[in-house]
This record gives sequence, structure tokens and C-alpha cells, in this order.
Amino acid sequence: MLKRWAMSSLLYLLALPVSAGVQVGQSAPALSLPLLAGSSAATLSLASLQGKVIYLDFWASWCGPCRVSFPQLEQLRRQLGPRGFEVLAVNLDELEADALQFLEEVPVSYPVVRDGTGETPRRYGILGMPTGYLIDRAGIVRLVHQGYRKSDGDALRTAIVELLGDSPQ
Repeated sequence: MLKRWAMSSLLYLLALPVSAGVQVGQSAPALSLPLLAGSSAATLSLASLQGKVIYLDFWASWCGPCRVSFPQLEQLRRQLGPRGFEVLAVNLDELEADALQFLEEVPVSYPVVRDGTGETPRRYGILGMPTGYLIDRAGIVRLVHQGYRKSDGDALRTAIVELLGDSPQ
């Protein structure tokens, strides 16, 4: 009897919908995190970037696809930044030194903050690395992008340009 109850409970739990985290059309959850290698007073919030189109990128130093995405995101920011586009990278490494080593090898000019506690990825429902959220000027998530391949850059650029209100060039 106990086995049957345990098995039915397990099947019931497996059948429950899993929270998929932040979805397209929802407001991006607030975040305010310390800048990587910054003092505890040096923080950056998502709210401080409101009014811009933002690509919020969750990454870690051990993430292979992040080595592909970083140069492409850097290029997109350089090209589209003057039109109101910003990248905000959220590092999830346990050790800050690992993130700093990665950035020495793959440098970027966009802001990088750090969440060593794991609270922010839990709120967003991050399931893998990298995961990016394209957020419009009003703070609404318009695209959730998991993983990264070199071929993803063109589609991402098109989505960003559309949110900026420009036609693709």
C-alpha cells in the first residue's frame, strides 16, 4: 500500500507543470547586482537601463557557447548601442576569479555583474548556459534565447533592430 501511494505521489509530482521561469510578454524581474570585480557599493540595476533595448545574458566561465556569444554580443552592442541597445551580462560563477580569467581571454566593453548566490537565475528560471532575455524599452521580455551558436547572431540582430524601431541594415 505504501509503495503504491509513493508511486502515485511521484507520478503526480512528475505530471505537475514545471515553472519555466520568465516568459515572453512578462516584465523582466528587477535585479541589482555588484559589478564584476567591483566594490559592494558598485552595483548596476536593470532599472537603471530602462528605456533601452537590453539583452540580459546569463553566463559562466565554463560555458563553451558563451565563448561564441560574447564576441557577437560585443559587436551588436558596438553597432547598435548608439540607437539605444545595451548588453548586461550576469556572471554565475562560484569564484569571481574564474569569471575574470574568462574576460581576460574574451574581453567585452559592456557591463558585467555577478550573482554568486544564484538568486537571480532562480528568479528567472535559468535552465542552461547561456540564457539571454531580450527586453524592450518598457521592460517587457520579448525573446528568451537558450544556448548559443554562431548562426544565432543574425536572428538576434534582426530582433534587436525591430525593437529599436529601425529597419534591418
